[in-house]
Amino acid sequence: MADLHILREHTLGHAAARKIAIQWAEQVESEFDMRCTIEEGKFEDMVRFERTGVHGTLHVTKDRFELDAKLGFLLGAFKHRIEAEIVKNLDSLLAPAKKAPRKKS
Repeated sequence: MADLHILREHTLGHAAARKIAIQWAEQVESEFDMRCTIEEGKFEDMVRFERTGVHGTLHVTKDRFELDAKLGFLLGAFKHRIEAEIVKNLDSLLAPAKKAPRKKS
């Protein structure tokens, strides 16, 4: 088995991070046929995801996203490609939120 660990820090706050986590879950469900469940908490949410050959969690707090996944034997051969795709998807969801509004002079 191959393990993935991806950490992204942010300054969104818990409510905005929760919205992005929900978007991420919807995206991986439609694009990768994942089954996702979301457990909302007061200080941390957890998205559990799975499909044949992979399972894991995405922990979401006011200041970070932390994804841990285990890839089965067959998918382990594609670890770097899968990791790159997850990073791309998560970063693309975080990108609009990172842009600070411009202040007018």
